[in-house]
Amino acid sequence: MAPSGVPPAPARPLRIGLTGGAGSGKSTVAQLFGALGVPVIDADQVARDVVAPGTALLAQVLERFGEQLRRPDGSLDRAALRRLVFEHPARRRELEALLHPAIRERTEQLAARAAGPYQIHVIPLLVETGARARFERVLVVDCPPELQLARLQARDGCDAQQARAMLASQASRSARLAAADDVILNDADAGALAPRVAALHRKYLSLAHAAQRAAPRP
Repeated sequence: MAPSGVPPAPARPLRIGLTGGAGSGKSTVAQLFGALGVPVIDADQVARDVVAPGTALLAQVLERFGEQLRRPDGSLDRAALRRLVFEHPARRRELEALLHPAIRERTEQLAARAAGPYQIHVIPLLVETGARARFERVLVVDCPPELQLARLQARDGCDAQQARAMLASQASRSARLAAADDVILNDADAGALAPRVAALHRKYLSLAHAAQRAAPRP
């Protein structure tokens, strides 16, 4: 209970962490929630924003990892940076220590502006970064490993060995499912996702409204 004379903070929007392995269909699911009017905050987009041309953070990244990562238009070559740190855990941790605080701060700014009964936060590495506690619920987009592998190869134009290496660097399927409150199985065509998202939308609205009713009043 808030101290006497101090009004309690209003209940914030319910935060749903949306995650899944590469090629699982996270982006498609996020777009479907967005089409329903739900605020969607995408960690990948935030990661691009914080190193946009002209930012101090981009200058720091280039200083530490090399000017060869600057594209002709002045932007960061994120694909080249991923390749650079992929097989070097120490360098990857160095990069994460540089980027993650800025990403977290920017995410909180966007969340505060977005409001809404609930929000979808797309966090590809939610399990890997131990971010579970930041969300009221976690939604995992799941698919069979062989289908995920095929989708990843088609999306990125990589061979099977490269795709397997990328998947091996992420949390296991079992670890993601263990962190899930809700699961969307994306093992069919994209048209099958819309009714599943719609059902979860109704569920999350109900949970958000219940949380608002339970929040202490001034």
